[in-house]
Amino acid sequence: HFISLAPKPRTTLVPGADELALGPPTVTLRSAHALDPPPPPESARTARDSNVDYENRFARDRKRGAHLLTKVSAIAIPVLLLALVGQAAFHFRDALAAHWPATRGSLHRMCSVAGCEIRALREIAALVIEASDLQADPAHRGLLILTATLRNRAAYLLAYPHLEFTLTDAQDQVVVRRALAPADYLRGTADLAQGIPGNGEAQVKLFVDASATTQAGYRLYLFFP
Repeated sequence: HFISLAPKPRTTLVPGADELALGPPTVTLRSAHALDPPPPPESARTARDSNVDYENRFARDRKRGAHLLTKVSAIAIPVLLLALVGQAAFHFRDALAAHWPATRGSLHRMCSVAGCEIRALREIAALVIEASDLQADPAHRGLLILTATLRNRAAYLLAYPHLEFTLTDAQDQVVVRRALAPADYLRGTADLAQGIPGNGEAQVKLFVDASATTQAGYRLYLFFP
């Protein structure tokens, strides 16, 4: 406890009637708690408690959000990867089937759902005319017989190319030129969709009616339209 012993100021004059009227000096006693600062108002305590509750709630919400994001990512990332792989397989299905024949079954099943087809690759640089010959048919006047061997130098299946067949005169000028699709020069038993096997060859035999022309030579080229 705090005890104040300081008397009230008094005059040193000779006591008179007025001093006697004041009576004896007094002593003021106060508790130490009286010196403590006053407590904050109720509204301030409420605001401080509200801030603490908000921070705690925000921290809990942030933890729940992070946990939810982790779960969503664990599901979404594999799904996106599968979608990306499926899209790549769809766009490069012909190359996959050619370079990895074991995938053809899966690719055919995919195309049965997606409405696509697997086709042989078209790489004209890997196809060559290994030999060719043009002879007159002795049994039919004006009829020529064109034979050729096409070779696939790649290790995988390639599509049948188109042929450009040109007859020339003695001055090597073009007399007639024709573009021939695989169905025009292959035999009826050939499967056009299968193409030429890797390191394989295809035989060409074509009858040409040249009775209305006079020719001295020919040219034969491969191309894809």
